[in-house]
Amino acid sequence: MKKILITIDGVECRAKEGEFILNIARENSIFIPALCYISNCSPTLACRLCLVEVDGKRAYSCNAKAKDGMSVTTKNEEIEKERRAIMEIYDINHPLECGVCDQSGECELQNYTLEIGVNSQNHAIADMPRPTAHWGKINYDPSLCIVCERCVTVCKDMIGESALKTVKREGVELDKEWKEKTPKDAYAMWNKLQKSIIGVASGADSLDCTMCGECSSVCPVGALVSSDFQYKSNAWELKKIPAANPHSSDCSFIYYDVRHNSISDSNNKIFRVSNDYSFAPIHGGIRYGYDFENIVDSKDEEKFDKVVEIIKTKVDTIVFDSFITNEEALILQKLKDKYKYKLINNDAYMYKRFLNNFASTSGVNLYNGDLQTIQKSNFVISIGTALKTDSPNSGYMLNNALTMNKGAGLYFHPIADPVINGYSKNLLSINHKVGAEEAVLYLILDLFGKNLPDKIANYIESFHTKYSKSTDKDTKLDINSLYEILGVEDFSETLEKLLLKKDNFSLIAGEDLYNHPKSKNLAKILGLIQKYTDFNVVIIPSQTNTLGVSLICDLDEKKGKFSLGYNIKADVTLSALGKGDLDMPALNQQEGTFTSMNKRVVPTNAALSYHGYCLNDIANELGFDAEFTIDYTVDLPISSGFQEKEFDSLSNEFTQSGEEKRGYMLNSKPAICKDEIDELSEFEEIKNPLYLANPVKQFNAFTNKSHQLNEIGALYASSEFLEKNEFKNGDMVVLEGKNGVKLVLKIELDSFINGNIPYLPTFDNKLNTKQFFAGGYRFAEVSIKGVK
Repeated sequence: MKKILITIDGVECRAKEGEFILNIARENSIFIPALCYISNCSPTLACRLCLVEVDGKRAYSCNAKAKDGMSVTTKNEEIEKERRAIMEIYDINHPLECGVCDQSGECELQNYTLEIGVNSQNHAIADMPRPTAHWGKINYDPSLCIVCERCVTVCKDMIGESALKTVKREGVELDKEWKEKTPKDAYAMWNKLQKSIIGVASGADSLDCTMCGECSSVCPVGALVSSDFQYKSNAWELKKIPAANPHSSDCSFIYYDVRHNSISDSNNKIFRVSNDYSFAPIHGGIRYGYDFENIVDSKDEEKFDKVVEIIKTKVDTIVFDSFITNEEALILQKLKDKYKYKLINNDAYMYKRFLNNFASTSGVNLYNGDLQTIQKSNFVISIGTALKTDSPNSGYMLNNALTMNKGAGLYFHPIADPVINGYSKNLLSINHKVGAEEAVLYLILDLFGKNLPDKIANYIESFHTKYSKSTDKDTKLDINSLYEILGVEDFSETLEKLLLKKDNFSLIAGEDLYNHPKSKNLAKILGLIQKYTDFNVVIIPSQTNTLGVSLICDLDEKKGKFSLGYNIKADVTLSALGKGDLDMPALNQQEGTFTSMNKRVVPTNAALSYHGYCLNDIANELGFDAEFTIDYTVDLPISSGFQEKEFDSLSNEFTQSGEEKRGYMLNSKPAICKDEIDELSEFEEIKNPLYLANPVKQFNAFTNKSHQLNEIGALYASSEFLEKNEFKNGDMVVLEGKNGVKLVLKIELDSFINGNIPYLPTFDNKLNTKQFFAGGYRFAEVSIKGVK
């Protein structure tokens, strides 16, 4: 994009041609008021406060695109008169309840009223009753609403659900005399304000969305607020603790908003989680699943000594998951180095193996994409992931690319997803046969590969000869050879249309691939795609710190005779869930770093105190010497791409321009490269397939521990599946796997999936669901019968 120079209030500003003036001003710390605009979303012109003069003509800076040499004036007498009138109108019937309003102290209406100097009122109109509404986890007070439409915009342009819209309200009609007395833009805004209100787009009484809560985050006033947080604390009482999302590998920037519990209890409590919505949306799992702390009043020396003695005398294996910090992973690796323990982490082991095979053809140890490359793309392919629940933030970036970049894409997954389908008419969802991902990756390599090595090109040619039903071998879009393998109808004509004028490509690959029986070949093909196509590839780590653990730890495939479990039940267990032989701190009680899916090492901070022992205490008892766990931050392995940096030196913020300055980026490393892949073979059909996944907002036992998300796990199925198999929502069923294992549980309707593949969750530790999925593959063959 062409670089240009414009002038704003006499300040020369470098920018990209076509960039919105408001964004340029913000990047250069020039203040222009705006109540309706959100970065990376469509301008709505709802508030009109961002009025400026461009080369002597009035324009709205949120919607005016920059041209070289442009001169912008953000203030003059006429502009300030308009802004003052707009703010007066917003203030006319706004309830004077700031003392109890949840937004008071961080309310943008308050801020702009003071900034613009509204100290008298020249406008008036009778108000009408506007009753409050309870929309599940969110309450809506229309009397506080200024109809800025931020909630509507972020839901449509970022989240992708369009769950809210403006609806008609019977406000008092403006007298004609106001049109003569009120500045033009202020009158237009006022007229709309009297006629509109926010409503549920479907017309339902409550929000029927995935409930990410981003609408309440962007609300500039107190109209949309968490029903759990409402009237619990004043904003100015809360201390914001910067941290990283502990539940998923996006590791998005969050704040734990904490305060003492009450007058009689001085212990801190997390009252909510907030985020920098302009640049870092978050999902419902962390917005509502924040209070998973392990409350321990003191150190139990007897239990500690007992566990340490067992570790010294019996343990030969440490079993753990990837919901840990990089520093904890390094402690475990150092214990292995010193005592030769086996380290077992099935999640990170499979991911690491996949990355190694990927590197063998890509020539580098890491994938080249991230969430930002997805967001900037105009053609995105997703494969091997139930995106909405596996990695919601990847879904948000996909939707944002489709919406804001006039993008298009393909979504490959066996389970039909109505939420993903609703992102855009230019997103083609292809619900292929279970296990057919190998054919999909060959298709991508065939269609988009450039300058392929002769042996790869020859292989693809032989593949066409073997499978193709077409006599025309010259056309790149001849994919008839793959339809039968995929189990889908011809989509080549649609694909041709979707690819028109597309020049920025991303590919999202998920957990279905690295747990696949053919994961080795899938990784190698994916490596070739990164190397020989224009796609930026992202391989989603399945747990918060899967990438970090895979880079730090030398993992084993099989465990020994006696295991120490860290947050996993074993012969002796260390647990932050409060159900082990020795308590450990939860991630909201720890300092440390995660390695996010963006390949960025990001800091997280402790929101709450912890008075028990931690992993570092055990390591010190076993011969190491570190005062704090974060003393290990500087020792993270440089050979794996980490940098020699102290924890307290790590930055943790976004700049005004949206540049992420959190921690540091991993250094990628070259890898020995061989362009070798295996021959495509059809995958053995799985009859009556069952999937392993979680419902929206659930990620692990920690989200399920939080008070707003706690629930009992079930077998989740679509209405289509329930009807076909004559089940009712809430029926008890028995599942039986091919290996003879059985499980009795409730079947529950999931309105966010379609089709005939149900799924089991992992968030409920009381359900042994992984017993059905031998080898870790996420699909299994089962029989499901009703309990009589």
